[in-house]
Amino acid sequence: MDKVDHEDTKAERTEEYWLKSLRKTVERVLPIPHYRERFGAIGITQAEDVQTLEDFQRLPLTTKEDLRKNYPFGLFAEPMDNIVRLHASSGTTGKPTVVGYTRQDILLWAKIVARGLERAGVTKKDIVQIAYGYGLFTGGMGLHYGCEELGAVVVPISGGNTARQLMLMRDFGTTVLACTPSYALFLAESLEESGIAREELKLKIGIFGAEPWTEGMREQIEARLGIKAFDIYGLSETMGPGVALECQAHQGLHIDEHFYPEILDPEGNPLPVGERGELVITSLDKEGFPALRYRTKDLTTLHYGMCPCGEVGWTMERVSARVDDMLIIRGVNVFPSQVEEAILSLGGFEPHYLLVVYRVGNLDQLEVQVEVNETSFFDEVRELEGRQERLKQRIEEILGISIRIRLVEPKSIPRSEGKAVRVIDKRQ
Repeated sequence: MDKVDHEDTKAERTEEYWLKSLRKTVERVLPIPHYRERFGAIGITQAEDVQTLEDFQRLPLTTKEDLRKNYPFGLFAEPMDNIVRLHASSGTTGKPTVVGYTRQDILLWAKIVARGLERAGVTKKDIVQIAYGYGLFTGGMGLHYGCEELGAVVVPISGGNTARQLMLMRDFGTTVLACTPSYALFLAESLEESGIAREELKLKIGIFGAEPWTEGMREQIEARLGIKAFDIYGLSETMGPGVALECQAHQGLHIDEHFYPEILDPEGNPLPVGERGELVITSLDKEGFPALRYRTKDLTTLHYGMCPCGEVGWTMERVSARVDDMLIIRGVNVFPSQVEEAILSLGGFEPHYLLVVYRVGNLDQLEVQVEVNETSFFDEVRELEGRQERLKQRIEEILGISIRIRLVEPKSIPRSEGKAVRVIDKRQ
């Protein structure tokens, strides 16, 4: 099939445009036994059988479990002779999910990330410090190649070694920081203790992702580091970081033109644009490992139209939570981001917290451990108790269940150099 042009980002996309791109991915995966068998069961034997978007939405969804069942290379669409790189999920249980890239995939990935970084205001004059992990995790490598494609200077420091991070940030004149939002907050906290004045740094932009974060967290990071923070989205199964990234209008994350998004309800049925649900992604030009209707397990809302920045296309709201992160407590769905939102809406607390779930008899209980900030820690007991009660009421209003609040000392909750640990479930 002819190569689809994705360069004109100001053009309105028609259904036929999307179908032409989607059929190309269907054609790529049909030779794979897993897909051929599942498509055949619903009467799809060739790409041309997909005549409408409704036909496409009949195709079976791809899940992380499908990747594990076909471990390691069973869902690759190219022979290993054409694969130049492997990445794998950072999962801690069972087999990892493995994805492969052709040389063309790597070049495309770099262009996608570079285009997203440009939207956020990054230029070839910037020095970008990448504090995402390097290795099988796609975070570090994806940003690295995108920055080089853009022509920016890359500092591939990876995660950890916070004192060194801050020293090089000052000495190299780093202007852009890329890491998880929780690590950015830890860097801000460490900067305040380091003796390095914020004015000594040239930081102006932060590219943060790999975990859900709230608008309150953004405000904290921006205030403490003196930067503009931008949300980046991606996962290894669909490409890696860069699938979507905010522009300077901050009206949602622009989904790159090389991906087609859908939103599903909990039963897997498509939802209209503007409704919140689970994000499903199909890659349009990936060769080695095409992603077809991949269930991301991320909850968000899609919009389509013209952004104030001038681009026309899909945007997604910041991922509010992951299906995997959801706790069911006494029949109520609870997400850590809901608790974070409550904490950051009140003064006197740090955005560091733990949700500890345990069982008394047959009844689930939730304890929220929250750090008070340095100033509040020395308040009178009565004032601390009042602040604790206000937070308890706020969280209970949001969750709809009774909880226990435990205020803890500043810096007593463990910090993370990668994705933050927010939940300890003691019910198992």
